[in-house]
Amino acid sequence: MIYTEHMQRAVRFMLKTHEVYQKQKRTGKDVPYISHPLTVGLILARASASDEVVIAGILHDTIEDSVPEKKVTRAMLEERFGAEVADLVASVTELPKSFAWDVRKKEALDHIGTFSPDSVLLKSADIIANNAELLEDFAVAGDETFERFSESKEKTIQHTLRVIDALLDKWPQSPLVPDLVNIRGLLSKI
Repeated sequence: MIYTEHMQRAVRFMLKTHEVYQKQKRTGKDVPYISHPLTVGLILARASASDEVVIAGILHDTIEDSVPEKKVTRAMLEERFGAEVADLVASVTELPKSFAWDVRKKEALDHIGTFSPDSVLLKSADIIANNAELLEDFAVAGDETFERFSESKEKTIQHTLRVIDALLDKWPQSPLVPDLVNIRGLLSKI
């Protein structure tokens, strides 16, 4: 894989959305949010995903997490990065945070049944990145880690385990299956 101008534009767009316009941080930490989409892109690149899937990984939270005055839309992504990238980002975008956590998470979980293999790959990389960081934080801070989330440790973990199971069921041949199985096993122990 070659680092293309298209990828570079995606990184710049993601930086503006998460860093320039809102100085977004990882939940409850003083870590720039941009570390997450870059990690997702790296996981996808290591899994030999197409350029479009890697770009979607870099951009995967731009619709969901953009600020109202600089709102990112699917149409905006299509104009700048093409329909395939826009469709992939839209496929993993949750309902707005104005919806209750249970509603957002149930809809997102149910939506996995409609995923293409590329959407499974994208969502899997997101789950791996988020939960590798969560497990690292848990190793340092224990149950205190979950105080920064809106839901309990048990509810958060159970939802993630259901998502992992749905991803494994949807595409058992995904190159990220070993990582998902590993994350699932580690989460089950905490």
